[in-house]
Amino acid sequence: MDLYLFLYIISIWAIPVLFAITLHEVAHGWTARYFGDRTAELLGRLSLNPLRHIDPVGTVLLPGSLLALGLPLFGWAKPVPVNISVLRNPRRASIFIALAGPAANIFMALLWCVVLLIVLQLRRGSVLDNWLVLMAQAGIKVNAVLALFNLLPIPPLDGGRVLAGLLPPRIGARLEKIAPAGMFIVVGLSVLGLLSWLFRPAYGAIGHLINVLGVGLSR
Repeated sequence: MDLYLFLYIISIWAIPVLFAITLHEVAHGWTARYFGDRTAELLGRLSLNPLRHIDPVGTVLLPGSLLALGLPLFGWAKPVPVNISVLRNPRRASIFIALAGPAANIFMALLWCVVLLIVLQLRRGSVLDNWLVLMAQAGIKVNAVLALFNLLPIPPLDGGRVLAGLLPPRIGARLEKIAPAGMFIVVGLSVLGLLSWLFRPAYGAIGHLINVLGVGLSR
């Protein structure tokens, strides 16, 4: 991939990716505050400034490498800290806090669908219009895949937190113990291509949705 093309692709994906990871983490923090934990707020993690949420590996290195290789894009941000001990009804609250991030991504994917429809309705064939169409498509893809990725039942991903909260306390506590190695497990599964069964059908479904939106509007 030549430098110009790579920078053009970055310009399309940067804003959707930064919004996706930022609002994902802020949603965790907002929900934690609702249930009584102000840790994220006091540490400045409720900010919409993406720099406060960037993880060098999960936000920059891994997605950039996948993008350059033309592989399905996913990643993660710096996790929002949660103090379980101060939450009201900690087990139930933990489930809602974990689900808040993927829910935010699903909501943003729907918003990008609206953006895509508006741009397709108003487009006049300009370079800017085409760029906005590609950005909206990227926004739909990255948010849908990020929501799906985070729902994998492996701590410290959100799906792992939800599963730990639903299991009996003793079993849930054992599951939580794999959290320090959880991201290494996920990256290893990805490198070995063992997550393709999940991401390839997801990308196919998202592509079909984008096609339906475009075709439906053109009629």
